[in-house]
Amino acid sequence: MLGLNFPSVMGVLNVTPDSFSDGGRFANKDRALRQARQMIADGAAILDVGGESTRPGAAVVSEQRELDRVIPVIEAIRAESEIPISIDSSKPGVMRAAVAAGAVLINDVRALQADGAMATAVDLQAPVCLMHMQGDPRSMQIKPHYVDVVAEVTQFLEERVAECVAAGLRRELLLVDPGFGFGKTAAQNVELLANLRQLQRIGCPVLIGISRKSTLGAISGRDVDDRMAASIAAAVFAVLQGAQIIRAHDVKETVDAIRVAECLAKAGKGQ
Repeated sequence: MLGLNFPSVMGVLNVTPDSFSDGGRFANKDRALRQARQMIADGAAILDVGGESTRPGAAVVSEQRELDRVIPVIEAIRAESEIPISIDSSKPGVMRAAVAAGAVLINDVRALQADGAMATAVDLQAPVCLMHMQGDPRSMQIKPHYVDVVAEVTQFLEERVAECVAAGLRRELLLVDPGFGFGKTAAQNVELLANLRQLQRIGCPVLIGISRKSTLGAISGRDVDDRMAASIAAAVFAVLQGAQIIRAHDVKETVDAIRVAECLAKAGKGQ
């Protein structure tokens, strides 16, 4: 599908002024390209480029502004590297332009539910990551409620996979993401991570993005810029629970930790 060896690390490259962790740091194309080079050198298997913040309370960005942010960066990376590039967007026009510029994966927090998104993905026949989110970025953290968060997230993703396949997307093109922090409390995020293996019944690779998120701050008591250790601990646990792609800000450290965890896990099976 993507030609990746699992587990893999997806490097986060937000070309936005307002993302929760690195907003503004890589909004300039040259700075973004330098960061991309560093993440590649650090062992990232894929780069996730995003031009619209999806942090809680984030403002909506126009399609043209998003295009102006991400397309030059994707083109610049592709001009000097063959690393797989993901476009973090829910807008059909951005998806189409990004794939034309060299992106090979659509990472959609709205799971192709925006108008025209499904038809665009079917037309492109590019791999798609379907994420669960309760509500939208502006309202998702206002009293999120579940009877059984693990069962409900799993059911939603199963249904979206089925709908994508029915619409004409091949099943082998689909990945799923439980959406840590997207319409979930800290306790609900912990429950999801602790029961991550249940998502394997969907039959698609599992991607998780928990790097530096507020749940880790609630557990560790650390500010967002001081959550590397917590993020790595969560990433290792996720891999041991069957996650195949870890979306991370701290690429080098996450790659090293996952390599060690995978080696030990294999040795424990007598391999």
